[in-house]
Amino acid sequence: MIKIGLVSIDVSHPLGFAEEIEKYCMDMKYEFLCKESFRGDDEAEWFKNRFGISEIVKNIEDMADKCDIGFVQSCNWEKHLEQALPFIEKGKPVFIDKPIVGSVKDIKKLRELVKNGADIYGSSSARYCSEVQEFLALPEEQKGNIISIFGTCGVDDFNYGIHITEILSEIAGAKIVRSKFVGKTSTEIPCEIYNVEFENGTMGTYHITIGKWQPFRVTVMTDKGVHTLNINSGNLYVSLLREIYRKFTGQKNHITDVETLINCTEAMLCAKRSRDSENGGWVSIADLCEDDKFDGYEFEKGYGEKASVIYKD
Repeated sequence: MIKIGLVSIDVSHPLGFAEEIEKYCMDMKYEFLCKESFRGDDEAEWFKNRFGISEIVKNIEDMADKCDIGFVQSCNWEKHLEQALPFIEKGKPVFIDKPIVGSVKDIKKLRELVKNGADIYGSSSARYCSEVQEFLALPEEQKGNIISIFGTCGVDDFNYGIHITEILSEIAGAKIVRSKFVGKTSTEIPCEIYNVEFENGTMGTYHITIGKWQPFRVTVMTDKGVHTLNINSGNLYVSLLREIYRKFTGQKNHITDVETLINCTEAMLCAKRSRDSENGGWVSIADLCEDDKFDGYEFEKGYGEKASVIYKD
């Protein structure tokens, strides 16, 4: 049994993950919890009792020795690396939920951790979904060479938007080199539109409705035809968990390397700068600077203020 040390119950992912682990009788479980969350002790106790957590600890260090892998699932990406460090220092692998980091400064820290041997998994469950993996597994004569990719999602420009960027990244199989903000609708529910360019020449476009959830829909144009992927969001968590299990147990897996995850954050930082200060012009990853960031503390504040109690009967 793989024992997971959980950091934070800010978001719904620990609940969804634990339910999937239970449903599919997976040989892993949340064994320890460090709350590190805006949520109350009552929600932590509920989670402990519902899923058989052995212990709620005060500090991450108190469980890093006892677990097999750490899961960092706080909503504030600016805390992710600090929260992952106790596991890394004990030589334990750590899964960092999306978005893995949100700034150029943290990207540099993350690269240094990996360079020094940290075993880090991440980030969005959407890139591992069966629809994407089945498309990528098609024979070349059926799939064809990818020309362009179009995707949709909703809610916000980074915390949720990272899902669609990672999907496009997984399908393109290449690094993004630059991004741009195309425009924003004036409708009651606004939609932001972005372009990305991959190093292999593939172009990507994604639409994000702000403040409203939308399903992941992806259209891939190749020289063999057009493929439409209607992604079942109900199967995302189990797809990710299975990949984590395979990675941890040394089996063949699709867990993405950290540099690719970093590239997706860089692409979204380029898109943000294009929108906020470059009047929709292309921004290359090479042009990012130390000041480029998404504010994790601002997001945490707003998320916490709107969050309802979810860890309850």
